[in-house]
Amino acid sequence: MNTATLDRTLIERLVRAALRDPLSAIRSNGERKAESGERRAAPKLIVNVSARHCHVTQEDLERLFGKGHTLTPYKALYQDGFFAAEETVTMIGPRHRMITGLRILGPCRDHSQVELAFTDAISLGLDIPVRKSGDHRDSPGAYLLGPAGMIQMERGVIRHERHVHMGPADAAHYGVKDGDRLNLRVESDCGMVLEGLLCRLSPAAKLEVHLDTDEGNACHVSRATRMELFK
Repeated sequence: MNTATLDRTLIERLVRAALRDPLSAIRSNGERKAESGERRAAPKLIVNVSARHCHVTQEDLERLFGKGHTLTPYKALYQDGFFAAEETVTMIGPRHRMITGLRILGPCRDHSQVELAFTDAISLGLDIPVRKSGDHRDSPGAYLLGPAGMIQMERGVIRHERHVHMGPADAAHYGVKDGDRLNLRVESDCGMVLEGLLCRLSPAAKLEVHLDTDEGNACHVSRATRMELFK
C-alpha cells in the first residue's frame, strides 16, 4: 500500500514537472514576443493642419447669432465630439482690416478665442503671442461680427502653439506626460523637424498633431512621405 502510494506520488510529480517546463517556456516566449511587438508597433499618427478659426462661449454665440442660437455641425473633426460649425463670423482688427468667413469650431467653450497663423495676424496688423489654448495673457483683442450683432474681445487672439493630442496608451508609448514636449520629423520635398510640440493628454483623445497653416506649408506636410514623433 505504501509502495503504491509512493509510486503514484512520484509519477504525478514527474508528469507535472514535464508539463510545467514546456508550458513555462512557451508562455515566457510568448510574453517576450508580445512585449517586443508592443515596443515595435507605433500608434497610428495623424497630422492635421488647423486653419484659422475661433471658439466662442454660448453667451457670445447668442450675441453674434441671436438669442437661443446653437451651433450647427458642418464637419466632424478627428477628435470625437468636436466639429467645424456652419456658423462663420467676420473678424475686424486694427485700422478696420478684416478676415471674413472665420469659422467657429464647436462645441461652445468657457472662453472666446481666435487662433491665427502669423501670416493671418500680419495681414490684420496684429502682433500675437504663441500660447496654449486658453492662455490669453498679453494677447490682443478684436471685434467679431455676426448676423445679429458684434462682440468686442479685449484679449484672446493667439497663435496656438503646435501640439499633439494623445490618450494614455500613446503617452505610455512615447514615455511622456501631459505638458511634456515631443519633436515631429516630416520627410517631404521640404522636410524638416518641428521641435517642442506640446503634449496634451486626455483619456478619450486620439493621437493627432495640430500644425497651423504656416507650419504645414513650410514643411509641405500634404506631400509628406513619412512622419515621426520622437523625444
